Amino acid sequence: MNRRKFVQLSGMGAALFSSGLVQGKIISAEDLLAPGMDVAVKKKLADVALNAAKSKGATYADVRIGRYLRQYFFTKEMRVENIVNSESYGLGIRVISNGTWGFCATNDLSVDSIAKCAATAVAIAKANSEMQEEPVILAPQKGVGIQSWKTPITKNAFTIPVKEKIDLLMKVNGEAIKNGATFVNSNLFFINEQKYFASTDGSYIDQDVHRMWPTFTVTAVDKKAGKFKTRDALSAPIGMGYEYLDGLSSEKKSILGKPTVYRFSYDMVEDAILAAQQAQEKLSAKSVVAGKYDMILDPSNLGLTIHESVGHPLELDRVLGYEANLAGTSFATMEKWESKNFQYGSKIVNFIADKTQPNSMAAVGYDDEGVPCKNWNLIKDGILVNYQATRDQVHILGEKESQGCSFADSWDSIQFQRMPNVSLQSGTEKYSVADMIKDTEKGIYILGRGSSSIDQQRYNFQFSGQLFYEVKNGEIVGMLDNAAYQSNSQEFWNSCTKICDKDDYRLFGTLFDGKGQPGQSSAVSHGCSTSRFNGVNVINTGRKI
Repeated sequence: MNRRKFVQLSGMGAALFSSGLVQGKIISAEDLLAPGMDVAVKKKLADVALNAAKSKGATYADVRIGRYLRQYFFTKEMRVENIVNSESYGLGIRVISNGTWGFCATNDLSVDSIAKCAATAVAIAKANSEMQEEPVILAPQKGVGIQSWKTPITKNAFTIPVKEKIDLLMKVNGEAIKNGATFVNSNLFFINEQKYFASTDGSYIDQDVHRMWPTFTVTAVDKKAGKFKTRDALSAPIGMGYEYLDGLSSEKKSILGKPTVYRFSYDMVEDAILAAQQAQEKLSAKSVVAGKYDMILDPSNLGLTIHESVGHPLELDRVLGYEANLAGTSFATMEKWESKNFQYGSKIVNFIADKTQPNSMAAVGYDDEGVPCKNWNLIKDGILVNYQATRDQVHILGEKESQGCSFADSWDSIQFQRMPNVSLQSGTEKYSVADMIKDTEKGIYILGRGSSSIDQQRYNFQFSGQLFYEVKNGEIVGMLDNAAYQSNSQEFWNSCTKICDKDDYRLFGTLFDGKGQPGQSSAVSHGCSTSRFNGVNVINTGRKI
């Protein structure tokens, strides 16, 4: 078995705590459903913080009261490895004083503690101002008054009994083993963020955010040949409730003749059965011949490439060199945007940033600066037209309104610029995956996310996948193995020659996207339809041991 994968998954519970992805205290599953603080009480505590900050000299202040709930399941074959239920509760205060940011947080929500925390935040800002060369410039933001927003769900995942969730994972694992898997790990991740924001601008915003991710890895072993192959789930992390696990939302089948197209409903058992069968098939798949191919990339594969080669490079803090942690800065520097003619991709390539997209993971009503969320163009007809920014950044772009890209992963983390949903727009003419394959002479059809690597400017990269199918003269002729595609961000997106229509559009993304130092984790989705990229370099990743 792949020991590295085994250690990664079986030890994930402890690793999540140490990495900060699970915070606070361990609680019971029943406590996940306990009511949080009444919104009227939150407002009173928020006013304590805001008034204390102003009395100490803050010219601006915002406060976030957060309750963060997590439930994670880890299984291996026919046993449960771990179940994690956790809660983190507290308050963070951010201020501007002497033109400089200051921040402080506390999990003691008494009036005296909150007032002291606010005073500390102002003292930190004043101390920092001695080294500040330019004052913070905030884009105007009119207070929105008392508002609320909730992820539209029909089944709160925490209301589903633990036994029902374990039974699902045991069925997933059992069916995978019946169909050829030697080993299988399966997981469920459920997250609820109850976030309250208030500011001296006059906003009081209560939000209830739900996200989830069902996933697994199956491994098929050929003992005689001494090798193994894996296949991960083709599920998407998504901003929904437990209804995502109700099964397929339609009877539409993929070009492979199997119902592997998942939109807003996912059959985890069916996918596990297919994964076991496909892992077995991979054991005898032909190793790819390196060379130039037309790449047909399913959204389950292309989502990660979008994330790394478009999402992160267009974060304005990376562009400006303010942020370099976790894979560096950005090649998409300001002069390219200022030229108004930087050809980031071909003319059919259009990227939109959108924090309002239903079922997406970055969808909220308001960002963590109280800015109403919206959508805007990043790349239009292949040309770089904008970036992702926050209230204290948009003046650099000559804009007077924040794009709503502020986020903090916890009440005790200071908010900063995080990625919105960044999605490739579908083709405008009727065009299916079957049409795309029919129009391809020499290509590779790739599904699922595999290994990835990108340089410190988010430019040169290499991506792999889960499933590879050889396309010859308009037909799929068999499965391939050991394939990865290499390119650079500009060359790759300029090689995009065709995008399927909106009927093929799907969301993929990540529940744990790291950035910053100290590191923070956020959730983000990337939507797209199956797309073709011509003349991409493919390498053979196989090696003899």
